[in-house]
Amino acid sequence: MFTADHKNLRLSFNEFHNVSDKDMPQYGEFCLLELKSGDYTAGSWHPSGNSRGKTGSFIRGTADSIGSEEVERWHSLDRYDITECLETEGINWINLGPEEEGSRNVQFEDFRSFADKKRPKEKQYCLLIMKDGCLAAGRWNKWRHEAGGAFIYAPALASHSSDKVWAWTPLSTDKFFAMELERENEKELEKKLNRNPSADPELFKYGTDIDTYYKLALEKLRVEFYWATLPMMRKKTPVWQIARLRGRYVFGQISRNYYNDSDIVTPWTEGTTADEFIDFLCKYTRDAVKNSNPEERFKLGTDINVYLEKAFENVRKDYRWLDRKMLKKTWQYGIQRVDGDLEFVRRYWNESEYTVFNVESSERFIECVEHDYQSAALQENEAVASYAATFGHISLHGWNLESYVFYKLRSGDYKVIVTAGDRTAGGSREFFITPYCFEAKTYEEFLDRYLEIVPDYSFGLGKKELLPDNDLKEFLGY
Repeated sequence: MFTADHKNLRLSFNEFHNVSDKDMPQYGEFCLLELKSGDYTAGSWHPSGNSRGKTGSFIRGTADSIGSEEVERWHSLDRYDITECLETEGINWINLGPEEEGSRNVQFEDFRSFADKKRPKEKQYCLLIMKDGCLAAGRWNKWRHEAGGAFIYAPALASHSSDKVWAWTPLSTDKFFAMELERENEKELEKKLNRNPSADPELFKYGTDIDTYYKLALEKLRVEFYWATLPMMRKKTPVWQIARLRGRYVFGQISRNYYNDSDIVTPWTEGTTADEFIDFLCKYTRDAVKNSNPEERFKLGTDINVYLEKAFENVRKDYRWLDRKMLKKTWQYGIQRVDGDLEFVRRYWNESEYTVFNVESSERFIECVEHDYQSAALQENEAVASYAATFGHISLHGWNLESYVFYKLRSGDYKVIVTAGDRTAGGSREFFITPYCFEAKTYEEFLDRYLEIVPDYSFGLGKKELLPDNDLKEFLGY
């Protein structure tokens, strides 16, 4: 590694070019920039389309750029490799460009190193000396769940990893860094205010334990729903808590802001007294309690096999190749007590932990199991032939239809997979074409039944497009 001491190092930039002289960098060249405001930043030069390189922007990252009209002078960073200087012991001054009389000269010092356990403040834009001896710049973005971070310097989060940087020093404060400083200051102020919060005596008449308010609401709910319990009430999420906000206690819902690693408290604003909040809790959790009636949910008893057998037989009516061996490596189900209440639970076959399967009735639970069994059956029935429907441009609720493919399965049945997307995202849906569709005597009657499963208004192709397709008609056996 370099023998120069970064703590005593100064970089002197001398060879500046004036933007007013139309002396602009090469396309994509990364430059140190002196702004008309006197601040310093950096960016990659991208001229506008019809300017012949005279006007444009210096790109710093996604949605982060400096227009040429804001820049007074620029100095290349790409054209220097200071490795030889940094390998010279005792050096503390490096000139970048000839030091001529009357030329613009700017010095940067106070370099810091990650080796010294120091790092920039979040969103701070910095001048970098890389471990390969080159110069660069970027906006610091710390990694959320591990040490270190990276300096973003271009769109799509292109960045210099901290382990590639030898030393860094901050450049001028800009609006992005100022916004981050403001957020950090606000977080510190919030912490200070919340050390000794006050409690409105009318709002917190029953104290500052949220369980007290849930229990008082539970007593009221049991007048209508005798089976009500606290766990049933807490199925309605997000649950309400007593939180600290701007130096006072509030009833609130708390969510996590992973961007700046803080909690977001949304306070309750529909009343001003404790009893009003209790009435609100009754309304808020009413449907969750209503839909947790154990007599409705466990109408067939507490033997899970009864429910699974019913689901299996229902699916077998259409998915005739399904057998129980196919279900061993899919979802596994049970009925067990969770926080004192009976619940349907499920886990994937090779996982140990169950999750609660929250449904309001035994019929709904059976329907959900049927869906899982259908997916498992299709996975076990490989395709032996396919036919891709042809179509022009079709827009589906902001997405574009990308593919619409029919498959003949090993069992002789059919399915279709529809794919749609936009420039950044997409998705596919798989549909089994039930035997009922093929009981139709004509292709037109088949389409009427098929389009009840895959309707044209949702998936792009309807009778108008599919009826004239003789190749598809033949593929489906008509």
